[in-house]
Formats: sequence, structure tokens, C-alpha cells
Amino acid sequence: MADAAQRLQGLFAQVLDAPLPVRIRAWDGSQAGPPGAPTLVVRNRRALRRLLWKPGELGLARAWVAGDLDIEGDLYTTLDLLSGLIWERGEDARTLAQALRDPEVRAAVRGLVRLAGSPLPPAPPREETRAPRRHLHTKRTDRRAISHHYDVGNDFYEIVLGPSMVYSCAYWPAPDATLEQAQHDKLELVCRKLDLKPGQRLLDVGCGWGSLAVHAAREHGVSVVGVTLSQEQAAYARKRVADAGLTDKVEIRVQDYRDVRDGPYDAISSIGMAEHVGADRYLEYAADLYGLLKPGGRLLNHQIARRPQRDETAYRVDAFIDSYVFPDGELQPLGSTVTQLERAGFEVRDVESIREHYALTLRRWVSRLEADWTRAAQLAGPGRARVWRLYMAASALAFERNRIGVNQVLAVRTPESGASGMPLRARTWGAPGRD
Repeated sequence: MADAAQRLQGLFAQVLDAPLPVRIRAWDGSQAGPPGAPTLVVRNRRALRRLLWKPGELGLARAWVAGDLDIEGDLYTTLDLLSGLIWERGEDARTLAQALRDPEVRAAVRGLVRLAGSPLPPAPPREETRAPRRHLHTKRTDRRAISHHYDVGNDFYEIVLGPSMVYSCAYWPAPDATLEQAQHDKLELVCRKLDLKPGQRLLDVGCGWGSLAVHAAREHGVSVVGVTLSQEQAAYARKRVADAGLTDKVEIRVQDYRDVRDGPYDAISSIGMAEHVGADRYLEYAADLYGLLKPGGRLLNHQIARRPQRDETAYRVDAFIDSYVFPDGELQPLGSTVTQLERAGFEVRDVESIREHYALTLRRWVSRLEADWTRAAQLAGPGRARVWRLYMAASALAFERNRIGVNQVLAVRTPESGASGMPLRARTWGAPGRD
């Protein structure tokens, strides 16, 4: 008699000390769980082995990426229901050890082991980064990490990002606006905050596919140097620059920001790049950018932030994100970012939180990916496409629930005279197109 789903519901409830809020459909066709709830599809016993060998987030992610687990029903609802049982509990070894002291939990785990079959751990999906990284954020390891995330294929990113090819939080005039309009407004907002004027020089650190560089040169008449570590991004950006007839104003380099030596610049933009820098290197990053600016020059640092922990020494990098999405990426609290910028010599003049804007952006990216799923899976591979769908949907929920945020920090290299060049009323840039 097919009963794997019922057994799984009972065993998981014992291990987690809470009933699963979703239905389960198991490999034998059986189903169990709350009627009308989203369904977690356990396609094979290998999914259980992944969870047993790596309990918590990473085991679940491996099963998802490999296609051993799937979801029927709304993805966001399912992730929200599961978050309290999996993501928010983390993978603390002490918590697991404490749980296993309970005889009922140990008995449930033994039941899962018997149901899972062969005790050997399945190999992680090939999309997982498994190279040892003893020294983080050297130029070599950063180049490898960036390649893992951004060299997935420009055609794949066109599906997700749309014509704007902007891979950072958009700036929405209204929730029903188009993604292209919201990304245009974000690019314009950055330029207005930097107070760009014809003839000035802009350094765009982590220039991506060249969207800001092209916009700033075309709309504001500045000369732009864009740097990226991604070969695929650079090739795409150079073609966009040429197609726009801006080769005399925009130079795209495959270069580490630490190797830029042709300052000073009038302004620097760093949009969605500082998450790759790392806490130990952040003061160096801030000091390098400070040294590349003219006195009176502005920096716009657009960066995702995590919430501070009561015990910062216990903070751990998200296992799924580190293994599959952004190797070596680190999120810091907003206060840490502001402090390090000020330690480097900057005067921080404005901080704007646009957390809700990123949730809207991510949901649009997920919709675009799902709408062209077959082609996306062909271009990047089914596993990689599943990684992107999961990480973007989970990130949208994280922004909506205020677990993470995103901020634009405007800072100035204020000259010794103290004349910052900032207006008396700070936000005179307003919304794009409005004063």
C-alpha cells in the first residue's frame, strides 16, 4: 500500500516538533497533509538522503536544484510557510544536537533513514561551488566568484532582466509600472544624486552590462569608465556602447576596482557591487574609492544590507546563497557600511532605504523567468535555472518581511574647506523627472 507521504508527514512533524504546513506527494504516488495547501513533491528517496546528510537549508537546496524536490502551487506561499521551520531555524549544530537528545526525535530520524534507503550521501548538484576557498576576496578568488554568478550567459540574463539589463533594485513610481520604466528611473535617480554634468568623469564600479554607463553618457554628457570582472558582461556592454554610438564617451574594462589608477574622477557609482567585497576588505574598498575621487566628488553606494545580530560573532553566511548563488558574498548591517565609509574619509550625506522596491523588482524577474522557463533551462541548464528561481523568490520574501534591506548611501569627499557642494535641502533630486 502506498503510504510514503503519510509516513513522511509524521516523521517530519516529530523531527521538527511541528506539523508540516504543506501537503506532501511522495514518489509512490501517495499524498498527505492539509487539504488545499501547496504541495511539496518528493520525487525520490534521494531527496531524503540529501536532507539527512545535510539537515536544514543546504540539504533542501540541493534536493531542489537537482530536481529531487518540487513545489506545486504558489512558490512564494510555500516558501513563506516553510521559512519558520527551515530557514529561520538555521543549521546550528548545537540546536541539532539538543534535538537529537529526545528519544522520539532519534526514533523519527531512524525512520527517515530506513525510508531513504541507501545511506550513502548523494553527490551535490554540479551547480554547487565546491572549490576550497581558504583566502577570501583576493583578486583571484573574487574573479572566480564573479564568473560563477555573472558568466551564466547573457541570453539567460536577457530573459530574466528584460531589455534594461539592469541587475539591481529598480525604483518604482507605482507597483503596476513596467520594469523598464522602473529601471530607467533608478538609473536617472543615481545620476541625479551624483549631480552629473557634461564633461565630468564617472567611474562605474561593477558596471554589469553597461546600462548605467550608457545612460549617464547619453543623458548627462559625462565620460564613463566602467569596470567589471565578468568577461561576458564586458563583451555585452561594449557592444551596447558601440550600438549607442558612445565609444568616444564610454570605456568598459575587465578590471578589478583595486587596479584602477587613472583617477581622480568627479563621481563614482557602485551599484549592487559592494556585497562582493567582504567585511574584512570593506575599509580597503572605501579607501580605494575615496582616493579615486576629486575633492568635492560624490560616491553613490547602492548595497543590500542584513539586519544586525545581537551576537555578531555568531553570524553565518547563508549556506544556499554561498554555495549556489554568490560565492564569498557577505551582507553587512547598514551601520557598518556607513561607519566604514566615514572611517575612509567620506562624509555621508544621505541614506535612502528602498527595500520595498527590491521586492517588486525580484517578483518581476521571477515572472519573466517562469514565463520563458523552457528556453531559460535550455540556456543555463535546468539546475541553474532552478537556483535562480529559488533565490529570487526567497529574496523577494526576505525584502518584504524586512529580513534584509537595500540602501543608497550618498557620500562626499568633502574638501578641507568644508564646502561639500551639497544643496541646503538634501533631496532636491526628488523622483526622476520631478523636483
